[in-house]
Parts: sequence; C-alpha cells; structure tokens
Amino acid sequence: MKRRQHQHLLESLVQSTAKQQGDFTKTAELATELLCQNLAVSLVSVWTFSADQQTQTLVAQFGSMMLQDIHRPKLLQACPRYVHELKTLRHIDAGNTLTDPRLSELAECYFIPRHINSSLDIAIRINGCLEGVLCIERAQFTPHWHDSEIHLACQMADQLALTLATKHSYDKEERLSLFRCATEQSRQISMLINLHTEKVEYVNQAHSEITGMPREQIIGANIRELAFFKQHAQLAEQTLAQIFRGEIAKGEAQFSRADGSRYWLTYVLSQFITDRGNHYALVSCEENTDEHNYKSELERLAWRCGLTGLHNRTHFNRVLERTNKGLLLLVDLVGFKRFNDTYGHENGDSLLIEIARRLKHFSEINKATEIARVGSDEFAVLLTDDNAVYDLDYFSTRLYQHLAMPILIGREQVEPKPALAVVDIASVASLFAPLTCADIAVQYAKKKKGTAIQVFNSTLLSAFKEDAQIERDLHSAIRGRQFELYYQPLRDLEQNTYIGAEALIRWHHPKRGVLFPASFIDIAEQSGMINSIGSWVLEAACRQLNLWQHHNADMTMHVNVSARQFFSGNLFEQVWQLLTRYRLKPKTLILEITETELMGDIRHATLLCQELAELGVGLAIDDFGTGYSSMRYLKQFPISKLKIDRSFISDLTVSRESREIVSAIIAMASALNISLTAEGVETLEQEAFLAKSFCHQAQGYLYSPALREPEFAQFILSAKSPSVLTH
Repeated sequence: MKRRQHQHLLESLVQSTAKQQGDFTKTAELATELLCQNLAVSLVSVWTFSADQQTQTLVAQFGSMMLQDIHRPKLLQACPRYVHELKTLRHIDAGNTLTDPRLSELAECYFIPRHINSSLDIAIRINGCLEGVLCIERAQFTPHWHDSEIHLACQMADQLALTLATKHSYDKEERLSLFRCATEQSRQISMLINLHTEKVEYVNQAHSEITGMPREQIIGANIRELAFFKQHAQLAEQTLAQIFRGEIAKGEAQFSRADGSRYWLTYVLSQFITDRGNHYALVSCEENTDEHNYKSELERLAWRCGLTGLHNRTHFNRVLERTNKGLLLLVDLVGFKRFNDTYGHENGDSLLIEIARRLKHFSEINKATEIARVGSDEFAVLLTDDNAVYDLDYFSTRLYQHLAMPILIGREQVEPKPALAVVDIASVASLFAPLTCADIAVQYAKKKKGTAIQVFNSTLLSAFKEDAQIERDLHSAIRGRQFELYYQPLRDLEQNTYIGAEALIRWHHPKRGVLFPASFIDIAEQSGMINSIGSWVLEAACRQLNLWQHHNADMTMHVNVSARQFFSGNLFEQVWQLLTRYRLKPKTLILEITETELMGDIRHATLLCQELAELGVGLAIDDFGTGYSSMRYLKQFPISKLKIDRSFISDLTVSRESREIVSAIIAMASALNISLTAEGVETLEQEAFLAKSFCHQAQGYLYSPALREPEFAQFILSAKSPSVLTH
C-alpha cells in the first residue's frame, strides 16, 4: 500500500464523527471496514477485554467471513499464552496459524473451523494496560506480513486505544457528574475532610439546610471549628482517633443552631485513600430529630395506653409482681373483633374509651390500686385496700352490670358484652401468676350464657390441669394415630333414603377409652393442634369417600372445619390436593363451618368460600340460627346447605317459638335456593314436622348415632338404600 493511501485511511478514521465523539463501537466498525476494504484480508474484528482480564467481547467485525457463527473463545483463561504474548509484544504476525506456537490455543477451536490460515493481531493498550485486540485474518497462507500492513494496523490500533480512552474519560466524567448531582440533591450531609491538613475540602448543600451555617464558612475550615468539636469535644476527639486508626465511627449527637434551636444527627465516618495516596475521611450525617423526639415520646408513654390513658400490661405486671394479696379483676369484651369489623375501628375505639371511663369511675369509688388496659379488648383492675372487705358476688355483679349498660356510639345504641374474671391473689400467689389465673378464668366466663362472671377457684384450677393433661395427651394422639372417624347417616326426608354421612372424630385414649370431640376439640383449638387434627380428618374422610364412590355408592361426605383451620391460609391448597388425589365427584365433599366462625373475617371468608365452590366443594353453615348471620351475608357466601341447630329441633314439638324459628329458616333457605339439614332429630314427631315443612334432610338418633365404618356400611345396606356400599 502506498504511503499516501495509508495516510488517507488514518485521516478518514481520525476525522470521522464517531472518533470525534468518542463513540468506540462506531469507530471500531469504521476501522474494520476500512482495513478490510484496503487490505487483501478475509476478516477484521475488534475485541475488548474485561477489567479483570477474564473475558473478551466482540465489538465490531467486517469481511467475507463475518456471517460464520464461529467466534474466538469468550473466556481468556482458555488461551493464556496468547494473552501473555499480546501483553509482552506489540503484535502477533502469524503467516501460518496452524503451526505458529503463539496461536496454538486458538487453532482447533477457531482458526481451523474458520479456515483462517494467517492472522495479524495487534494489542490495544491504554497507558500500557491491555484493553483489547485488533484482529486481521486471511484465508490464504501469508509467508510474512508486509511492514506497511503491520504499521497501518498498529496505527489503527492506537487510534482505537485513544477512542476507548476518550470513552472511559467521558464515562468517568458522567459518573462523577451524576455523583455530584446526587450528593448535592441529597438530604443527608456529605463532607470530605483531608486528614493530612485536617481541613474540610467539601460539604454539600444539606449541611447549610440542616445546621443553618453557610457552607462557605465550612469549606476550608479546620475540623476543630466544626460544631461537633465545639459542642462535643471529647466525643469528637475519640471519633477522630478512630478514623486515624482506620476504623469506622458511628454515633448520634444533639447539636444547637445559632438561633438556639436543637437538632439530632446520626453520623458515620470512614477513612479512604485516593489514587494519589491522600488520606480522607468521608462524613455522612442524617438528621433524625423527629425520630428521636418520637422515640422519647414512646419512652414517655411506655407505661401508658395512648387510646384510653390507662396504664398498659407491662406496667401492670410490674405492680402485680410486688402484690401478694387483694383482688384482681380481668374484663374481656366478647365479640369485640366482630364489632370492630362491623362498625369500624373508630367506633371500636369509642367503645374501648367508654369502657375505660367506666372502669376509672368504678375504681375511684372502690379505691383501686391500679387499673390498666392489658390487651386489645382486655382491662384489669387491682384492689388491695387493707381496710376493705369485698363481697365477691355482689362486687363482681355490680361491676359487670355497670360495664354492660348500653352505650350510645354515634346514633346507635350498643350493648357491651363483658366477660369478668375474679382472682383472689393471696390464694394463688405462691402457685401461679395472678394474671395467668385471670386469663384462664375469663375464658370460662366467655363460655357462660347470661351473666359472664367466673371466679378463679380450685375447681377451675383442676379443670385447667385436666385440660393441660388433655393437651399433652393430644400431642401423643397425633403422633400415635389414636383417632378414628365415625359416620352419622343423613336421611333425605322426601325420598326416605340415606344420601350421605357426617364424619365425626373419636379419640381412642389409651387410659380413658373413646372420647367425643366435646372433650378435646376446644383444647385443640386453643393450643393450635386443631390444624393437624383437622387436616387428618379431612384426608381420612376424602379417602373413605373415594372408597364409597369406587364401589358406586352415591354418597356425600360432610366434614367439619374449625375456624382456625378455615382461616389457616392453606385450606384451599389442601382441599385441591385431596380432590385431585382421590378424584372425588363434584359436590360430594361438603365442608361445614359455623356461621359465627364465618363472621370472624367476612372478606377473607367470602373469597375462600368462592374459591372452594369453584373447586366443586359444597359448603354448609353448621349450627345455623345460633350465630350472627343475616340475609345480606348469606347472599355473599356461595353456601349450598344450612344445618339447623339441634337446640331448635329438641323442643320442636313443645315450643311454638322453636317451630316458628325453624319454619322461618326453612322459608329463608327456600327463597335462597339452599338445601337444609336438621340436626339432632330424635322423635317421629320432629321428623313429621320437618317433612311437612319441606326440610330436605335430617340426621340424629332417630335414625342412628355415629357409627364406625363397618357398622355404617351394614346400616346402609340393611336400610335397603338404592346405593350399594360394599367393602
């Protein structure tokens, strides 16, 4: 190539827009095109190396072989000698790529598949550091590369290096600009201190906004002129010593502005060394005055309830720990969560405030030692007057009546439903924590009908110990498979046939024999074991239903689901897995849950019921009529069945009120197109009334108690059901 042509190529590259703008990719594309067009070569490519010299990336290529999908190895560790040669030499001029030892690592994987027989590789360096390579390749053998070709390629590589350096510079300036903008816009104080001169060399605008001191007064000032050293000299010197030792210093301090106002700062200081070896400290500060004041307010209110103004449980416990006689009264509001959900949290707060006011009034009259809100809807009163003699019945009844009086909230009159526990501290102080005894007693009080007052006594303690033993035994029962399902038949009153069963759990206790659910389900609920038991019941029932359906028995299976299990979060997934595993027919598995439990979280219950219904699962409301359902809520839920509570059936033939209630439930179910089952049917008169009133189904001792599976199968066969149930 003539020298003039050589110069023209370089000028074309140097004067290109891409080169002037520092666009490395487009400059590389132009360089490969110029070299390929003006040298008798097959392919020209430009590669860049990663900062850690581990990988290379193709930036641009041009030539007749560029469409071939074969590239040089991405990982540089695959060709260490080649990389070493590039670092050591200016270029590698190989007339024969198959025999040149410098390229032996690339022969098999690249040159031979590409049919490249000669190559010229020129290192792209910036300040002596290898940044990439310019590769010029020919299909034919080249005895030796001409000096003019090598000279041109080297100059092109130099121009690529300059462009890459320009790009790095632009990128660095852009990052620096972004960093400066971000620092200036930051609401945190950023400061740079030269540790050699101990002078502030930079501080952002946030310093002026927080401290009120112009940064012109700070930049260039000695660090001992800073407020930190003036207002916290000892702490500042300790912090500076930490920095000089290379440690990170963190802390919090309060400062005063020139106008006397005070503020808090959290700070972090760390040392770093620049590329030139200068030692600096980076100071980052954030104002946390509001957080600090809030924390102080929390500490001030640590012993009080912010809503009612009463002391809280923590404070009450501290007082109770020093008390060994007197009375402890614990008040719990029954159904408060439901009230909150129905009337809203604002009205719920109004109810709590009014209950607290009544307790204050009561406590003032009776000279209470302490009164506190010890839970969401729980209040405690401590009476330790040595001169007072308390008549427990009269005293607790008077307090209960005082709390149960109607309250006007907004335009609506509300009747609180308190549950009251009374504990004689002297009788339990050496055995149990009084508040624990009160918690136990109030749970029993909540179960009472009418006046919900419970005095903690030895009988209650025995019952508590009994429950504790049941709870321990339940753990063994779950592990030891001591449960069994019994099945109570469901009779169709119109067709006079048995169409299904309700699965009822029995516990084969090793010492107490067969236990019914009433003796352990509540304890399982309170202890959280109900989820494990409920999961077992559900699977066992589905397995049995699968066996019945396998033998062509047209049966439905009713399974009770507890509130805790219903709202556990995994009921849908469990039911879906069981339906899939046992291939149950749609609408043959019916889950029963009480209406009171459904009302616990209406939004979640509605969504879950809809999801279960979409799976083909029937949903029944158990013990209907005893809870808080309304037409509005019933319409929300995809309910397929109502089960009339046995309390209405038991006196059906002697109570006009029960007959009217049952008739109303039947009429309502008919209007909503919901199936009905009457529970606890024991007489032919009850059955006759239900059949005449068009109740669909019934279950009870009139037909059969709950039976083990073999006896249940025999019962169905002996009843000559259209279904055929065999083992």
